[in-house]
Amino acid sequence: MLGAARHLAPEGIPILAVKVGGHLGFLTEPFELFQDSAAVWQRLLEDRYAVERRMMLQATLQQGNWTEVDREGDRFYALNEFCVKPGSVDRMPTSVLEVEVDGEMIDQYHGDGLLVSTPTGSTGYTVSANGPIVHPGIDALIVTPICPLSLSSRPVVIPRGSTVSVWPLMDPDLSTKLWMDGVLGTSIWPGQRVDIQQAHFRANFIILRDAYSFYQTLREKLQWAGARFRYAGNPNN
Repeated sequence: MLGAARHLAPEGIPILAVKVGGHLGFLTEPFELFQDSAAVWQRLLEDRYAVERRMMLQATLQQGNWTEVDREGDRFYALNEFCVKPGSVDRMPTSVLEVEVDGEMIDQYHGDGLLVSTPTGSTGYTVSANGPIVHPGIDALIVTPICPLSLSSRPVVIPRGSTVSVWPLMDPDLSTKLWMDGVLGTSIWPGQRVDIQQAHFRANFIILRDAYSFYQTLREKLQWAGARFRYAGNPNN
């Protein structure tokens, strides 16, 4: 589904995701809805469905302090997150990454890497790295260090119009790479930086369920305990 979003969202093609396996599937429709496939096709033909628009990210590689504004050939897209971290087949290297937001330095993160995610991706790799869960109705970028060696290195939520620049420092093995939704995008060579910002398009997901709630999805997918006390009726009465 993540790969489909990267390819179809730029063309404005809506996506109907069905949960047939896997683990969580926050953006998928229940498989039970497709037992009557003819009824599903009829709904699609009659436009009897909702569309949820999700923010996407784009990343470009830039050389030094120079910025090229038109680099379609070197542009990468992600629905969940971009990850900057080293990749090696025979060791577990750490990285030192300097992060700027709109040209102002935020921090230098020493650890396993860095995530820049959308609200959609906040329930994926980001939440596993102790990042915040952000409602998809909020357009924002979430910057989350992965296993930082400093207790003061914390996740930061920044406005959607910002540009996050990531500079790899101290990379003697030349192993720093850019990952998009868990898929290798490209290597990052010395002197290069990654600029990450909101994409100019959104991913459109078809919703067939009559009652859809982000909070209900959180409760079900993350198996939250819910209320400690069981009661009947309205507790406010």
